Amino acid sequence: MDVAIRGYEPGDLPGMKAIWNFVVEGGMAFPQEEPLTEEGAEEFFGSQSHCGVAVLDGRVVGLYILHPNNVGRCGHICNASYCVDKGMSNKGIGAMLVEDSLRVAADLGFRVMQFNAVVQENASAIHLYEKEGFKRLGMVPGGFRGIDGEYHTIILFYHEL
Repeated sequence: MDVAIRGYEPGDLPGMKAIWNFVVEGGMAFPQEEPLTEEGAEEFFGSQSHCGVAVLDGRVVGLYILHPNNVGRCGHICNASYCVDKGMSNKGIGAMLVEDSLRVAADLGFRVMQFNAVVQENASAIHLYEKEGFKRLGMVPGGFRGIDGEYHTIILFYHEL
């Protein structure tokens, strides 16, 4: 499988929006509750420090966003979110996105990547992050309100760059 990871281009936005919205509408991974509109997607992805896309045969099959996790004296810590097209799971694309984001984050001058809210039930993400060298910081019981209305435990992770 010949997947390329690169920075996003305006023509990628429809595919990025569709993949992002699929995860948002699933209600068990991202904190956003509303799907992105076309205009909202352009603004949202354009406001990130970097967006990487995984492209296969000219089609976006995954993406990540990268941005500061905080400001000022904590501005050297970044945050990232990842999503892969529902039909492309378990093909190594998530690992490719994580690895690229770590490289890009270091290139941008970030020193640490921190994840604030990995839902405990997201076993595949947890496995991937730990495989890629992320360390657990702790857990927040009830830190995520799922689409089911229930409150789920979240895990915080970090990776030194």
